[in-house]
Amino acid sequence: MPVRAKICGLSTPETLGAALDGGASHVGFVFFPKSPRNVTPEQAAALIARVPSHVGKVGVFVDPDDALLARAIAAGLDAVQLHGPESPERAAAIRARHKVGVWKAIPVKTRADLAAAGRYKGAAERILYDAKTPAAADLPGGLGLRFDWRLLEGFAHPLPWALSGGLDAGNVADAVAITGARLVDVSSGVERAPGIKDMDKIAAFLQSVDRL
Repeated sequence: MPVRAKICGLSTPETLGAALDGGASHVGFVFFPKSPRNVTPEQAAALIARVPSHVGKVGVFVDPDDALLARAIAAGLDAVQLHGPESPERAAAIRARHKVGVWKAIPVKTRADLAAAGRYKGAAERILYDAKTPAAADLPGGLGLRFDWRLLEGFAHPLPWALSGGLDAGNVADAVAITGARLVDVSSGVERAPGIKDMDKIAAFLQSVDRL
């Protein structure tokens, strides 16, 4: 089974094009005003119109209300990725109300953190393991932090899953070898500055994944 890649936090036609040309299986758009990668539903709709049907369109949210979800999903999203304190009940309600796939990010620092994934069985369709950010951080992800990938060794995953947090073209092969991930998610690792994607870094990351 090949390793697939999601390029997250896209906000321009040029960088979206680099992700599509490089063979990304999923593209991600951030709907969170505190993020330097934030886009409006209208901006996302213009970008999503360029994405072929076989590529997954994922919106990233932090404890969103239903009004924002409805507007963003109407832009053409296939799935929503929840990065806040959303409970399993909230995740299930979003899935039922909006008829969209739900991914839930689980922040990881210790092996014990992985147990939270099991709470979302039946509520989400995919878990995204990401590095736990400092308590004072304004953003729950996208900071280039990574966790100890060895924590995932031997873990019985309750759901399909993806790996995120501190990935880049230079370390993604090691990350996959250690964890067995079949879907990897990158954002800051393909940027030249926070929120500014680099087309060459996107291409290099996807080339690294393609060689796995």
